[in-house]
Amino acid sequence: MCEANAYLVKDGKEEMIMEAVDTIENENGKLRMANIFGEQKILKARIKSMSLVNHKIILESD
Repeated sequence: MCEANAYLVKDGKEEMIMEAVDTIENENGKLRMANIFGEQKILKARIKSMSLVNHKIILESD
């Protein structure tokens, strides 16, 4: 399994916004994420860091 959980940094704290993310795509300056359960989210954010070994994606608001 290569999925990762996505977290958005708010007020210095990481808030999980999606579990088991398997794709992230840039669409017109926004990130579209989809997970293995068929859920999708579109956020105006950027990737701050990724650790695939730890299954963790950290996002920051634009």
